[in-house]
Amino acid sequence: MRRRAARLICVVLVILAAFLRSQASSAGAAREVRRVLIINVFDPLSSPGVAELDQGIIASLDKSPYQIELYSESLEMTLFPDEAHQQQFREWYTRKYHDRKPDVIIAVGLEPIKFLALSHKVSFPDTPIVFCGSTEEMLGQLKLDSDFTGVWEAVQPDKTLIAALYLQPRTKHVVVVGGVGAYDRYLQAIAKESFRKYESRFDFQYLTDLDMPALLERLKHLPDDTIVYHTSLMQDASGTRFIDATQAVPLIASASKAPVFVVDDVDLGRGTAGGDLLNFTSDGRIVGKMAVRVLNGEKPRDIPIVKSATVYMFDWRALQRWGLRESDLPADSTVLNREPTVWESYKGYIIGGIALILAEALLIFALVWQRARAIKAETERRKAEEAIRESEERFRLVANTAPVMIWTAGTDRKCSYVNKTWLDFTGRALEEELGDSWAGGLHPDDVRSSSRTYTEAFDRRESFELHYRLRRHDGEYRWVLDKGVPRYNPDGSFAGYIGSCIDITERKLAEEGLATIGRRLIEAQEQERTWIGRELHDDINQRLALLAFELDGGNQDSSEPLSELVRRTQERIIQISEDVQGLSHRLHSSKLEYFGLASAASSFCKELSEQNKVEIQFNHSELPRSLSKEVSLCLFRVLQEALQNAVKHSGVRSFTVDLHGTADAIDLEVADGGRGFEEREAFTRHGLGLISMRERMQLVHGELSVKSKPGAGTTIRARAPLRIAEYRAMVG
Repeated sequence: MRRRAARLICVVLVILAAFLRSQASSAGAAREVRRVLIINVFDPLSSPGVAELDQGIIASLDKSPYQIELYSESLEMTLFPDEAHQQQFREWYTRKYHDRKPDVIIAVGLEPIKFLALSHKVSFPDTPIVFCGSTEEMLGQLKLDSDFTGVWEAVQPDKTLIAALYLQPRTKHVVVVGGVGAYDRYLQAIAKESFRKYESRFDFQYLTDLDMPALLERLKHLPDDTIVYHTSLMQDASGTRFIDATQAVPLIASASKAPVFVVDDVDLGRGTAGGDLLNFTSDGRIVGKMAVRVLNGEKPRDIPIVKSATVYMFDWRALQRWGLRESDLPADSTVLNREPTVWESYKGYIIGGIALILAEALLIFALVWQRARAIKAETERRKAEEAIRESEERFRLVANTAPVMIWTAGTDRKCSYVNKTWLDFTGRALEEELGDSWAGGLHPDDVRSSSRTYTEAFDRRESFELHYRLRRHDGEYRWVLDKGVPRYNPDGSFAGYIGSCIDITERKLAEEGLATIGRRLIEAQEQERTWIGRELHDDINQRLALLAFELDGGNQDSSEPLSELVRRTQERIIQISEDVQGLSHRLHSSKLEYFGLASAASSFCKELSEQNKVEIQFNHSELPRSLSKEVSLCLFRVLQEALQNAVKHSGVRSFTVDLHGTADAIDLEVADGGRGFEEREAFTRHGLGLISMRERMQLVHGELSVKSKPGAGTTIRARAPLRIAEYRAMVG
């Protein structure tokens, strides 16, 4: 009640101030009177956003050359959302202003825009209309005619999501919060459509159909690496109504276990982090200026409809609460409520106190100890300088023999020394690396980020770690890992930084290689699925359709004996069953599960031999009676991949498979006498099948080797170590 009363007083004071200013201005010279009617979707008391829009509108109208008669009405969508009440409001306002025609109507929100779009020709004929407070998408199929101009709100939830991901890059879950009111649903629909392209990357949950207690309880137990996007909650599932900015938002922000991002600026500063926000006051001023142009005689059709400009705005207190770095915000962000530092708050007192202390100390020193202290200070200074020179000389002698690149910087942030290893790497003289010149060797794309990290760490006297590309003496850019730490003089004063660099290019390439392997494995999986789908659709499904067609034709053709039709049908069903069984065995061998590795391997060799009309000689010996599921499946998949590759690529029709056990391992060998290939290309050009086999063997701590030469065939050997229990089972 206190908040409502306070906001009512504010609105009244704004209107009263505008009225008094207009009266004061008219005291000197009488001005023409113009009537302006504002129709709000919500009462300003129940919507801070509407209140800000109205304030912006009034501020612009106050600067017009006219004496404004300002009328303000509301459709009260918060408390009277049903169509019956809304129709009563619309009819009442039509009658109320029938004999007091406005010079311009300002529609604030979706429902007033719809009302005027459908009925202004009858209810307010020839009255120009300026609108705001709604997105164009919310209007749906309804079109505005030439009597309308205004501002469409441009809600962009995806821009807020992108900014949130920069602040919290390890995010895995996105929770969208909202209510069940009409306006709540509009914003939820926009958010859902905007987030659709990110659904494959993150786990999205929509908590939009809960009562407030249940919603708050869910927010208290969110998983780690979560962000919350709040749309609007003016009514919860139980029917309870809320003022979104002043009642719902603070409850949600205080209960949430994750940072909360919002849609507009009235929701900022209430425990929320911020985002790409609508600025209602700015939009209101724009609409007010459009209304003044209409009052000056311009037609709405000559005033272009514009999109509102959103702005990145964040609350410093919320960033601190969630440990989010201000340096990760978008470059044009506005940060509110930043607390002043101790220096900013007490700078005058600190300077004055230090100045007074220093003045007194210097006076005493000059009167009593001036000569003695001066001599002693000079002596100590010379000793200290000599010690520093000796220390630096020893440091440089050691640094020049170090295998890593070493550098130092003074208190001015400029490079003061690099060791011989650095100079050997860059191929430049020492003088060319000192000061700021060393940065000339950085890759242009890395200069800005490296400089920012270095400067921030230097200002805070913190250690830092950088990854950047540095030009080597041969012109090639190499990735280096640069670690720097602050250094101090013997007296504890700050002396600058010391750092070391190592070449990590090979590690970077290895990481990129792993990423490429992952992509290729996914592509192989998709190819396998495509093959299975094609086999089912183009072969088995077509054959079943043909069989059904022939059966239907057989029932109508009495010339063929029924026994012959049954015989041919039985043969085709058996063939289809065998093909389905072969496809099933390729995906999962039941024999492996029930009869063991030897039986499954033998069966696979036989089936592959019959399918491809090739000769496969399978031998096995001394296999344990029981073998772990992991080892059996691993060796079986390696056998499948190796043998299928041999049949497909070797160019020969004869193959051998040997599977036997030793005291501590199971050995598998697949060999052919075909065309072969270069061994050094085994895991590159021929890589994906071999890589998958190697990865499988690593899962059971096994080994995979490939022996091949062009024209001399290929032999693939896999060895899987046995656990103690398996060894005992084998030796019995």
